[in-house]
Amino acid sequence: MGSAVWTWARRRARWIAAALIALPLLGAVPSVWLYASTADGRHAAADAPRRPVAIVLGAGLTPSGEPTPFLAGRLDIAVDLYDRGKAEAILVSGDNSRDDYDEVGGMRDYLVAAGVPDAKIANDHAGFSTWESCVRARRIFGVGAATVVTQDFHLPRAVALCRAAGIDTAGVGDHQGDTYPTDSAYGYLRELPAAVPAVVDSAVRPDPTFLGPRESSVAEALRAPRD
Repeated sequence: MGSAVWTWARRRARWIAAALIALPLLGAVPSVWLYASTADGRHAAADAPRRPVAIVLGAGLTPSGEPTPFLAGRLDIAVDLYDRGKAEAILVSGDNSRDDYDEVGGMRDYLVAAGVPDAKIANDHAGFSTWESCVRARRIFGVGAATVVTQDFHLPRAVALCRAAGIDTAGVGDHQGDTYPTDSAYGYLRELPAAVPAVVDSAVRPDPTFLGPRESSVAEALRAPRD
Protein backbone atom coordinates (compact mmCIF):
# COMPACT_ATOMS: atom_id res chain seq x y z
CA MET A 1 0.00 0.00 0.00
CA GLY A 2 2.80 2.36 0.87
CA SER A 3 4.51 1.62 -2.44
CA ALA A 4 1.32 2.33 -4.37
CA VAL A 5 0.84 5.65 -2.60
CA TRP A 6 4.45 6.58 -3.27
CA THR A 7 4.06 5.72 -6.96
CA TRP A 8 0.89 7.80 -7.20
CA ALA A 9 2.59 10.74 -5.46
CA ARG A 10 5.53 10.59 -7.88
CA ARG A 11 3.19 10.54 -10.87
CA ARG A 12 1.21 13.47 -9.47
CA ALA A 13 4.44 15.41 -8.95
CA ARG A 14 5.45 14.73 -12.56
CA TRP A 15 2.05 15.90 -13.81
CA ILE A 16 2.32 19.09 -11.80
CA ALA A 17 5.85 19.70 -13.06
CA ALA A 18 4.72 19.09 -16.64
CA ALA A 19 1.80 21.49 -16.18
CA LEU A 20 4.06 24.17 -14.75
CA ILE A 21 6.23 23.89 -17.86
CA ALA A 22 3.40 23.55 -20.38
CA LEU A 23 1.10 26.32 -19.16
CA PRO A 24 3.54 29.20 -19.73
CA LEU A 25 4.36 27.77 -23.14
CA LEU A 26 0.68 27.51 -24.04
CA GLY A 27 0.14 31.02 -22.72
CA ALA A 28 2.84 32.31 -25.04
CA VAL A 29 1.22 30.82 -28.15
CA PRO A 30 -1.13 33.79 -28.79
CA SER A 31 1.75 36.24 -28.45
CA VAL A 32 3.91 34.20 -30.82
CA TRP A 33 1.05 34.15 -33.31
CA LEU A 34 0.68 37.95 -33.12
CA TYR A 35 4.38 38.47 -33.76
CA ALA A 36 4.53 35.94 -36.61
CA SER A 37 1.35 37.06 -38.36
CA THR A 38 2.35 40.74 -38.37
CA ALA A 39 6.04 40.40 -39.22
CA ASP A 40 5.39 41.75 -42.73
CA GLY A 41 3.54 44.79 -41.41
CA ARG A 42 5.88 46.26 -38.82
CA HIS A 43 8.25 48.97 -40.06
CA ALA A 44 10.46 51.86 -39.10
CA ALA A 45 9.01 55.23 -40.10
CA ALA A 46 11.59 55.65 -42.87
CA ASP A 47 10.66 52.28 -44.39
CA ALA A 48 6.91 52.36 -43.83
CA PRO A 49 4.71 52.03 -46.92
CA ARG A 50 2.48 54.93 -47.80
CA ARG A 51 -1.00 54.75 -46.32
CA PRO A 52 -3.63 57.50 -46.51
CA VAL A 53 -4.20 57.61 -42.74
CA ALA A 54 -2.02 57.28 -39.65
CA ILE A 55 -3.96 56.03 -36.62
CA VAL A 56 -2.39 57.09 -33.32
CA LEU A 57 -3.58 55.06 -30.33
CA GLY A 58 -3.88 56.82 -27.00
CA ALA A 59 -1.45 56.23 -24.14
CA GLY A 60 -2.60 58.65 -21.47
CA LEU A 61 -2.13 62.24 -20.39
CA THR A 62 -0.11 63.68 -17.53
CA PRO A 63 -1.95 65.46 -14.67
CA SER A 64 -1.30 68.73 -16.52
CA GLY A 65 -3.07 67.44 -19.63
CA GLU A 66 0.02 66.87 -21.74
CA PRO A 67 0.67 63.58 -23.57
CA THR A 68 2.71 61.09 -21.54
CA PRO A 69 6.20 60.36 -22.88
CA PHE A 70 4.96 57.18 -24.57
CA LEU A 71 2.08 59.02 -26.21
CA ALA A 72 4.36 61.88 -27.24
CA GLY A 73 6.63 59.32 -28.91
CA ARG A 74 3.70 57.96 -30.91
CA LEU A 75 2.62 61.44 -31.94
CA ASP A 76 6.17 62.31 -33.03
CA ILE A 77 6.10 59.28 -35.34
CA ALA A 78 2.79 60.42 -36.80
CA VAL A 79 4.30 63.85 -37.50
CA ASP A 80 7.26 62.14 -39.17
CA LEU A 81 4.96 60.04 -41.36
CA TYR A 82 2.99 63.13 -42.33
CA ASP A 83 6.13 65.16 -43.10
CA ARG A 84 7.49 62.31 -45.24
CA GLY A 85 4.26 62.20 -47.23
CA LYS A 86 3.56 58.68 -45.98
CA ALA A 87 0.26 59.73 -44.40
CA GLU A 88 -2.17 62.39 -45.61
CA ALA A 89 -4.35 62.50 -42.50
CA ILE A 90 -4.00 61.54 -38.85
CA LEU A 91 -6.75 59.89 -36.80
CA VAL A 92 -6.14 60.29 -33.08
CA SER A 93 -8.03 57.70 -31.04
CA GLY A 94 -8.34 57.78 -27.29
CA ASP A 95 -10.44 58.10 -24.17
CA ASN A 96 -12.78 61.05 -23.66
CA SER A 97 -15.25 59.23 -21.40
CA ARG A 98 -15.04 61.95 -18.72
CA ASP A 99 -15.58 65.68 -19.06
CA ASP A 100 -12.35 66.35 -17.17
CA TYR A 101 -10.19 64.03 -19.30
CA ASP A 102 -9.78 64.78 -23.01
CA GLU A 103 -7.02 62.50 -24.26
CA VAL A 104 -7.86 63.16 -27.90
CA GLY A 105 -7.79 66.92 -27.40
CA GLY A 106 -4.32 66.68 -25.89
CA MET A 107 -3.16 64.58 -28.81
CA ARG A 108 -4.57 67.02 -31.35
CA ASP A 109 -3.00 70.03 -29.61
CA TYR A 110 0.39 68.28 -29.64
CA LEU A 111 0.18 67.56 -33.37
CA VAL A 112 -0.85 71.11 -34.22
CA ALA A 113 2.02 72.49 -32.12
CA ALA A 114 4.35 70.18 -34.08
CA GLY A 115 3.19 71.67 -37.38
CA VAL A 116 0.41 69.37 -38.58
CA PRO A 117 -2.50 71.46 -39.91
CA ASP A 118 -5.59 71.18 -37.74
CA ALA A 119 -7.66 70.31 -40.81
CA LYS A 120 -5.54 67.18 -41.39
CA ILE A 121 -6.46 65.68 -37.99
CA ALA A 122 -9.59 63.65 -37.16
CA ASN A 123 -10.73 62.75 -33.65
CA ASP A 124 -12.09 59.50 -32.27
CA HIS A 125 -13.17 60.15 -28.69
CA ALA A 126 -14.32 56.55 -28.03
CA GLY A 127 -11.15 54.57 -28.65
CA PHE A 128 -11.31 52.82 -25.28
CA SER A 129 -9.16 49.84 -26.32
CA THR A 130 -6.97 48.76 -29.20
CA TRP A 131 -9.78 46.71 -30.72
CA GLU A 132 -12.32 49.52 -30.32
CA SER A 133 -9.97 52.04 -31.94
CA CYS A 134 -9.42 49.73 -34.90
CA VAL A 135 -13.03 48.71 -35.46
CA ARG A 136 -14.29 52.28 -35.08
CA ALA A 137 -11.66 53.50 -37.55
CA ARG A 138 -13.10 51.07 -40.09
CA ARG A 139 -16.81 51.19 -39.36
CA ILE A 140 -17.32 54.77 -38.18
CA PHE A 141 -14.59 56.68 -39.99
CA GLY A 142 -14.40 54.56 -43.15
CA VAL A 143 -10.65 53.92 -42.95
CA GLY A 144 -9.71 51.18 -45.40
CA ALA A 145 -5.91 51.46 -45.24
CA ALA A 146 -3.77 52.91 -42.48
CA THR A 147 -0.53 52.91 -40.57
CA VAL A 148 -1.16 52.28 -36.90
CA VAL A 149 1.27 54.00 -34.53
CA THR A 150 1.96 52.80 -31.01
CA GLN A 151 4.83 51.50 -28.82
CA ASP A 152 6.99 48.75 -30.28
CA PHE A 153 5.90 46.23 -27.63
CA HIS A 154 2.24 46.90 -28.49
CA LEU A 155 2.69 46.97 -32.26
CA PRO A 156 2.06 43.27 -33.12
CA ARG A 157 -1.27 43.32 -31.30
CA ALA A 158 -2.29 46.66 -32.81
CA VAL A 159 -1.49 45.58 -36.38
CA ALA A 160 -3.26 42.24 -35.95
CA LEU A 161 -6.39 43.80 -34.49
CA CYS A 162 -6.64 46.53 -37.13
CA ARG A 163 -6.25 43.91 -39.82
CA ALA A 164 -8.98 41.83 -38.19
CA ALA A 165 -11.18 44.93 -38.24
CA GLY A 166 -10.83 45.05 -42.02
CA ILE A 167 -8.09 47.66 -42.44
CA ASP A 168 -5.11 47.19 -44.75
CA THR A 169 -2.64 47.88 -41.96
CA ALA A 170 1.03 48.67 -41.64
CA GLY A 171 2.50 49.67 -38.31
CA VAL A 172 5.30 51.78 -36.86
CA GLY A 173 6.38 51.40 -33.25
CA ASP A 174 8.03 53.90 -30.95
CA HIS A 175 10.99 52.49 -29.02
CA GLN A 176 11.86 54.11 -25.71
CA GLY A 177 13.35 51.10 -23.99
CA ASP A 178 16.64 52.90 -23.37
CA THR A 179 14.94 55.94 -21.82
CA TYR A 180 12.22 54.11 -19.89
CA PRO A 181 13.53 50.57 -19.41
CA THR A 182 11.22 49.64 -16.52
CA ASP A 183 8.05 50.87 -18.23
CA SER A 184 9.06 49.24 -21.49
CA ALA A 185 9.82 45.93 -19.79
CA TYR A 186 6.43 46.07 -18.11
CA GLY A 187 4.85 46.76 -21.49
CA TYR A 188 6.39 43.65 -23.01
CA LEU A 189 5.29 41.53 -20.04
CA ARG A 190 1.76 42.91 -20.20
CA GLU A 191 1.47 41.93 -23.85
CA LEU A 192 1.69 38.22 -22.97
CA PRO A 193 -1.71 38.06 -21.22
CA ALA A 194 -3.15 40.77 -23.48
CA ALA A 195 -2.51 38.56 -26.51
CA VAL A 196 -5.20 36.12 -25.40
CA PRO A 197 -8.20 38.50 -25.60
CA ALA A 198 -6.69 39.97 -28.77
CA VAL A 199 -6.90 36.58 -30.46
CA VAL A 200 -10.47 36.24 -29.22
CA ASP A 201 -11.41 39.70 -30.53
CA SER A 202 -9.83 38.84 -33.89
CA ALA A 203 -12.03 35.76 -34.12
CA VAL A 204 -15.28 37.00 -32.55
CA ARG A 205 -15.05 40.65 -33.70
CA PRO A 206 -17.31 42.19 -31.05
CA ASP A 207 -18.96 45.56 -31.48
CA PRO A 208 -17.24 48.48 -29.73
CA THR A 209 -18.78 50.23 -26.76
CA PHE A 210 -20.10 52.99 -29.02
CA LEU A 211 -20.98 52.81 -32.69
CA GLY A 212 -23.33 55.40 -34.15
CA PRO A 213 -23.49 57.01 -37.60
CA ARG A 214 -20.60 57.21 -40.02
CA GLU A 215 -18.41 60.26 -39.61
CA SER A 216 -16.83 62.18 -42.47
CA SER A 217 -13.94 63.78 -40.56
CA VAL A 218 -11.28 61.43 -41.95
CA ALA A 219 -12.49 61.95 -45.53
CA GLU A 220 -12.48 65.70 -44.94
CA ALA A 221 -8.96 65.56 -43.51
CA LEU A 222 -7.78 63.62 -46.55
CA ARG A 223 -9.26 66.27 -48.87
CA ALA A 224 -7.85 69.20 -46.92
CA PRO A 225 -4.77 70.79 -48.51
CA ARG A 226 -1.37 70.64 -46.90
CA ASP A 227 -0.53 74.12 -45.63
